[in-house]
Amino acid sequence: MISIITNHWQDLLYGLGQTLLCSILALFFSLIIGSFFAIFEVVPSKTLRIIARVYIEIFRNIPLLVITMFFYVVIPMFFVKVNGFTAGTIGLTIYTSAFIAETVRSGIQSVDPGQMEGSRANGMTFSQAMRYVVLPQAFRIVIPPLGNQFINLVKNSSVLAFVAGFDLMYQGNTIASTSFDTLNAYFVVGVLYLIITMPLSYYMRYLEKRLN
Repeated sequence: MISIITNHWQDLLYGLGQTLLCSILALFFSLIIGSFFAIFEVVPSKTLRIIARVYIEIFRNIPLLVITMFFYVVIPMFFVKVNGFTAGTIGLTIYTSAFIAETVRSGIQSVDPGQMEGSRANGMTFSQAMRYVVLPQAFRIVIPPLGNQFINLVKNSSVLAFVAGFDLMYQGNTIASTSFDTLNAYFVVGVLYLIITMPLSYYMRYLEKRLN
């Protein structure tokens, strides 16, 4: 295991950086997209509710790898060429946003309806009431499941290995195939994933306790 680290530390470090970058980008954009579709699910407009439901049901029930391969293989055939990192990040963002949308939607519906009614009675628009009154309470409620989604997102970033995204898993596969030391190569990769996910897990627990 020591030889794997000493001989391939640059590859592992680069893969770790790619995994972190993909995870951060996908986390940021999936949270925004998911929150918007969660709001669409509860707005008075039936059209927006249908659009949100179709989006969530489609991307929540299609495997992440299929979505990623669509952007990596199909999109370049008709539009612009997409590299593995970009395709993986887009696929991970869309896939995760569908789950986040359902999580946030459940949080919104857990807030007392009287909060929205009272805000509207005091002159707020629907968007103002959602932004300043409902959503802050909803996010406090859904911190634990959101934390699980964020951790799953980091682990799901290994999909980049299938599209030459040069992430941590891709580097692990390359090291294992060139060194023939499969056990230690994947053990090191597993430890590096833990280095990413464990602090995130503890931080989400801390945040949950602090807000409650």
